[in-house]
Amino acid sequence: MDSAAIAQALFAALEQGDEETVHRLCTSDMSVTQNQGPAMTMAALLQYTHSVIRAIPDFHYEQAQCSATDTGFVEEHVVCGTLPDGSTLHLPVCVVADVINGKVSRVREYADSFAARGLLRALAQ
Repeated sequence: MDSAAIAQALFAALEQGDEETVHRLCTSDMSVTQNQGPAMTMAALLQYTHSVIRAIPDFHYEQAQCSATDTGFVEEHVVCGTLPDGSTLHLPVCVVADVINGKVSRVREYADSFAARGLLRALAQ
């Protein structure tokens, strides 16, 4: 599976909260950062993802554009869904990931912090 296909499978699994597939696609010591914040483990990422799914049941990705790189992939997408207050979440995100031996080992996510306000409020509830 090439890096772009790995990205597609990973984001589909995250959208569905499919932990088994996430574990299969990632190294056991995978780390994730958001906007250069503290690193999250895979367990923390899965916990965060389940929190998003609980807060925004129709959470999904749109407009994905992925490019394989020499070391992994870069994907731009929009995180979408309906926030608890009824407004629409439309959060542009860029993900830079390293893939080693066919598994995602490191993810650096960059999101529009202004557009993330509604999501942050929903997660705080």
